[in-house]
Amino acid sequence: MGINNGHLSKDVNSQTLLLKLVDGSNVTGQINLNRHPMYERVSDIVTQNTEQFLVLFAVSVDSKNKEKVNHKTLLINREHIIWAAPQEND
Repeated sequence: MGINNGHLSKDVNSQTLLLKLVDGSNVTGQINLNRHPMYERVSDIVTQNTEQFLVLFAVSVDSKNKEKVNHKTLLINREHIIWAAPQEND
């Protein structure tokens, strides 16, 4: 842990996650694996995590009939996820 601008910060271990939502949107974003230390895999975080919302950062949302929209942080209700897949970070 460190201090950044007077705020306590944790180390981030990010993994890129691809999601398909019930409205047809495709979401690509980063998930912080250190935020969920009790889960070893991204699939565990998505399927077994009891929190209702999944927190993603550095997010890009590609909706049908709309331009791609970028977000710094996005909370997604896990009930709206059709499928999720981790993407290998380069």
